[in-house]
Amino acid sequence: MAKKNKFHSYSNGKLPKGCRKCVKGKKLVIFLTGLCPRNCYFCPVSDQKFQKDVIFANEKEVNNFEDIIEEALAMNAKGAGITGGDPLVKVGRVSEYIKKLKSNFGKKFHIHLYSSLNLVSKENLEKLYSAGLDEIRFHLDFDSKEYWERLKIVNEFSWDVGVELPLIPGKEKETKEIIDYIHNKIKFLNLNELEVADNEHSDLIDRGFEVKNQLSYAVKGSLESGLELMEYVKGKNYKIKIHVCTAKLKDAAQLSNRIKREGEIIKRGFDIIDSEGLLTRGALYLPELAPGFSYRKKLKNADKTEFISKLKEFEKKIKKELNLNEIVIDENKLRILLSGNNAIKNKVKLLEMGLLAAIVKEYPTADQFEVEVEFLK
Repeated sequence: MAKKNKFHSYSNGKLPKGCRKCVKGKKLVIFLTGLCPRNCYFCPVSDQKFQKDVIFANEKEVNNFEDIIEEALAMNAKGAGITGGDPLVKVGRVSEYIKKLKSNFGKKFHIHLYSSLNLVSKENLEKLYSAGLDEIRFHLDFDSKEYWERLKIVNEFSWDVGVELPLIPGKEKETKEIIDYIHNKIKFLNLNELEVADNEHSDLIDRGFEVKNQLSYAVKGSLESGLELMEYVKGKNYKIKIHVCTAKLKDAAQLSNRIKREGEIIKRGFDIIDSEGLLTRGALYLPELAPGFSYRKKLKNADKTEFISKLKEFEKKIKKELNLNEIVIDENKLRILLSGNNAIKNKVKLLEMGLLAAIVKEYPTADQFEVEVEFLK
């Protein structure tokens, strides 16, 4: 029986290079496009991104390449994983981004990419390889072998090649067929514990799949399927490296470690950071843009120029009347940040000025998602 490693996953050797930095929270995740030639019923991509040509760097929506650089610096990234959709739909864009990332952060900045085989051609792969891509991973179709032969083209280039598959209970036979085909053609196989996604297009629940418990999105039987397949590889004496990546790894290692890195880097002098990387700080809100019903929608539709102008007037007033100089206008969430202590001490005067004071605990990510908001009365 396979033994669990320190990252809450299972492997028969070293993790793939692309995973080693990822599990330590050192890799920037670039969602290059939501466009994809396939329409998998288990696709985890959110409704906000599914089949839409949008770009994200971690949680940050990208409007230009500088947004990607900014997010990479915010977490002190040592590499990047490029995903989608299928990045090969926009092969020109992905090639350009790889070149720019290598130019900005150096050759040791490790970049891996996920794709299907649908759009694989020698021309497309040449663009990625010439740009400096270090590692490429493919999702093979369980129900069709139409494109499997294209792995031969992939191995014409001297990069690390792997296959990455979801662990779908009931698809063990098809997965074994894929393993039999790829075991001597690629360097590694990643098997991901399947999770139910909160989106409209995946229909795992309608197909009869269940989550393993009330606290998890992981599908019942998925992890057990992965451990069985590890034994299959061992029994066949295949030399391929295999990694069963669990839902817990993504939450307790990859995401947790990244948040801790980001928290330490972006925290302000007045922020309090906890062991999980969450920030506790004071926040001053305009009443019409305070957290509550439709908060995100209100922020999205707000006239930023108008509200930033309002906040600047409040900033001057606070500094003059309350002698508080360590305050910052947050132009993304249209509020003023300060220490929790100063928010508490001056809550009455701030309310008289027309501002709502609160103590917030939030993620140090681009969306600054609030875990707790306590308004001061």
